[in-house]
Amino acid sequence: MKTTLDKKGIDISYKPVGQFEETRFEKIHNVIFEDSNEASIRVAEEIADLIRKKQAVGKNCVLGLATGSSPIRVYEELVRMHKEEGLSFSNVVTFNLDEYLPMDKGNMQSYYYFMHEHLFNHVDIPSENVNIPDGKITQGEVVDYCLAYEKKIKDNGGLDFQLLGIGRTGHIGFNEPGSHRNSGTRVITLDHITRVDAAPAFLGIDNVPRKAITMGIATVRNAKRIVLLGWGHNKAEIIKDTVEGNISSQVPATYLQEHNNVTFVLDVGAGSELTRNKTPWLVGSCEWTDDLTSKAIVWLCGKTGKSILSITDKDYNDNGMSDLLSIEDSYDLNIKMFNKLQHTITGWPGGKPNADDTSRPERAVPAKKRVIIFSPHPDDDVISMGGTFDRLVEQGHEVHVAYQTSGNIAVSDKEALKFAEISNTITPSKEAQKIIDGILSKKENTFDSLNVRLLKGAIRRGESYAATRYLGLQDSNVHFLDLPFYETGTIKKNNLGEADIAIMVDLINKVKPHQIYAAGDLADPHGTHKVCLDAVFEAMKRLKEEPFMKDCWLWLYRGAWHEWDINDIEMAVPMSPSQVLKKRYAIFCHQSQKDGVMFQGDDSREFWMRVEERNRGTAERYKALGLAHYAAMEAFVRYKFD
Repeated sequence: MKTTLDKKGIDISYKPVGQFEETRFEKIHNVIFEDSNEASIRVAEEIADLIRKKQAVGKNCVLGLATGSSPIRVYEELVRMHKEEGLSFSNVVTFNLDEYLPMDKGNMQSYYYFMHEHLFNHVDIPSENVNIPDGKITQGEVVDYCLAYEKKIKDNGGLDFQLLGIGRTGHIGFNEPGSHRNSGTRVITLDHITRVDAAPAFLGIDNVPRKAITMGIATVRNAKRIVLLGWGHNKAEIIKDTVEGNISSQVPATYLQEHNNVTFVLDVGAGSELTRNKTPWLVGSCEWTDDLTSKAIVWLCGKTGKSILSITDKDYNDNGMSDLLSIEDSYDLNIKMFNKLQHTITGWPGGKPNADDTSRPERAVPAKKRVIIFSPHPDDDVISMGGTFDRLVEQGHEVHVAYQTSGNIAVSDKEALKFAEISNTITPSKEAQKIIDGILSKKENTFDSLNVRLLKGAIRRGESYAATRYLGLQDSNVHFLDLPFYETGTIKKNNLGEADIAIMVDLINKVKPHQIYAAGDLADPHGTHKVCLDAVFEAMKRLKEEPFMKDCWLWLYRGAWHEWDINDIEMAVPMSPSQVLKKRYAIFCHQSQKDGVMFQGDDSREFWMRVEERNRGTAERYKALGLAHYAAMEAFVRYKFD
């Protein structure tokens, strides 16, 4: 198979297991793709090839299947191949890894529901060939049930192929830290982090079951072939620990190091912490591009605790970068890097009028720019770039804010009930009373009615207006796009569609911006940010021939979960203490997202606290590198289309 390298030199081909050359750091074969979509298609192709080979010799194909967000695209591609290419599942027998306990099959959070929704309802697999752990098994029956599940796998000849995801605890299936390498199918108590990660789907951690039934480590390891999927920056640390660490029950996925036919299929984010990607100069010789040199110098400063201009030849030589010194001496390297970072700092995010912009991140002309800030949810604008937003308005640019989704699902029933009751008190109505009755009688894991969703969306709109008015923006420049992909009433969203893209294209074409700001935070736990960014990319792609697009720059910001690496930052906007406070008050306008937000991940702090720490940390890192010290900084990367 031909090796394919991305523009940074990362191998993104899907190589057969025998061709992988292990570094002294890596103990598991892994391949990295530019994005999870292409990676998922390649995995689906491997599964399809296996199914067809088994069909050709009249044998069943026994698949071990996973749930969660990671394999969804794989299942979508398998369904497409069934419908468009005639791939038959008539000879497929499946065994799912796990199920929550207790859990009804009809519950939309059950893995039984998940597998039928994403795969089984759309292909020709015989129902008797589908095996999913029973979430209603009683305590007295569970031991015999688990033994029977193991026996059924063996009676079918064992697993030909096992598909896995990985949790942030290092669990595979629900084999949490402490699981033994010889463990079989059993009941297990879920780790707190696992329950936190599942909380968005259950609308709060209190609704997440505390136990599950899962295949064991030994069951998984007995599969003839194993493929583990890992997507996004939030999986990068555990991927590194699994691939490069020692085998330990505290990271159960490390037991896969003992398997002779396993591949980790990763996207760039998930593979970003691997030594060959993060610090390739420690692995072997490098092609020292400008980007890699910048990355290495920033890393070296952190390793030595020195500022850029203080690094010596010895520091380079002692840390695997002697070959870089053969290209350029340390003095020139240090000066170039210092100047590069210094030139990213600007108090004029829209460009400084009547100034030499040769070394500035933004153009001086036109002095007054048309700007669109795309915000996936109705608070990402002020959380992620509230200081920059304020600067753009103060400096006289024509700023537009576009909220891509309604954000209604993030409003709690308690908050919606409060507004409905206030409305009904002021002006009693049947509509308000119906909403109140609907919320009070709502059963666990049921969808909001359309009226409740509209109320929750109106709450988010009112809060958004409060924040944009506080920053001095006219209401006419605030746009609520309510992209259709989001409006399902559930955590599970639709795929991006033509209607979504048409809405985006229409707004961009109407404003004809010189600048677009969009959320590039792909570590967002709910994935909405990625879909919203894809909508921006697709809309700009379709408009690329329009004359105004030649002068339109796209700047990416990040949200409350993740920040750009210092060496990647291309514009850093400093904030004074008073601006930090002003940004905080703008975030406070989003009252429904304060005091116990529904989807906050494993960080119990409110968004303003997290983002202030992040902005302060960015400023501190600039200071540590020897640059000017500010109270806080917001960071951006310019996205350049090919």
